[in-house]
Amino acid sequence: MNTFGKLFTLTTFGESHGAAVGGIVDGMPAGITIDTDFIQRELVRRRPGQSHITTDRKEADQVELLSGVFEGKSTGAPIGFLVRNTNHHSKDYDSIRDIFRPSHADYTYYTKYGIRDYRGGGRSSARITLSRVVAGALAKLVLRQQGISIYAYTSQVGDIKLERDYHKYDLSIIESNPVRCPDPLKAIEMEALISQVKHEGDTIGGVISCVIKGCPVGLGEPEFGKLHAQLGAAMLSINAVKGFEYGEGFAGSAWRGSQQNDTFLPTNDSMHHPICNVETNHSGGIQGGISNGEDIYFRVAFKPVATLLMEQQTVTMEGEAITMDVHGRHDPCVLPRAVPIVEAMAAMTILDALLISKTNRL
Repeated sequence: MNTFGKLFTLTTFGESHGAAVGGIVDGMPAGITIDTDFIQRELVRRRPGQSHITTDRKEADQVELLSGVFEGKSTGAPIGFLVRNTNHHSKDYDSIRDIFRPSHADYTYYTKYGIRDYRGGGRSSARITLSRVVAGALAKLVLRQQGISIYAYTSQVGDIKLERDYHKYDLSIIESNPVRCPDPLKAIEMEALISQVKHEGDTIGGVISCVIKGCPVGLGEPEFGKLHAQLGAAMLSINAVKGFEYGEGFAGSAWRGSQQNDTFLPTNDSMHHPICNVETNHSGGIQGGISNGEDIYFRVAFKPVATLLMEQQTVTMEGEAITMDVHGRHDPCVLPRAVPIVEAMAAMTILDALLISKTNRL
């Protein structure tokens, strides 16, 4: 399956070392001003080679919008787009043409399809996520008109972590450091750790937190289309993601109900809370699978990048044991560049749910 969404959809195409990566967005509402500078800035946030703690691959990642836009506005037709690959070093992967890299998709892809593109992982490469960022930027342009905003940030690298309560941080300064962390002091520690890990030829994982503000009450379906399930599926579709939790998540499972329950209060905001609001928000803005008008917040766990610049034991495609020594340009930690990807998937999920909610009221 290469298509995401039900009413607002993204179909992606391309490989890491192919001619281009791109997609087709369908269901984009008509009449939306298409801010191409904003879309490009979102791509720059995901772009490789943006700092010393990311891969050294240099790509301009210049997006080309091919259809669905006329005189600066969306027409309601499908929006086709592509980003050309210009700096791929396929020769770096010649040495792993006939071997399976540990914890990569090499073995599973080959077994499933009988063929695989070994150059940078081909279709399984994280480079494909740039299509999500473009579509997510388009979704953000629609959500912006609805007063909905999305903030993702690095909240943990290795064992260096922020407090879980996002209210303690100024989310407006996320872009002020290369780690994309709203705590300047912790950001310095995280950056130093990533640099150390990179120098050792190793990699490290962590957690990205995300906050969605301004969502109306009523997004999500009561049974199999629960909003948190849709968000979870979206996040777990991102390369290297290993876990998703919303609200208090796993930590809240140790609480008592008297601690967990969100008490209802008379509303003081009739626009977003027509009847009542809550004293606390342990539910993470979603109750019964449906948004309740409070901030939606969740956390996404990323594993360490699987490509290590050190010797590892593996097997060839014939099943023979071999020592592998990989060369090339790779991220020591995916989190800084994954922040805009998390935001993009959240934006597409929320817009899709928003469009579905409007059909429920016809």
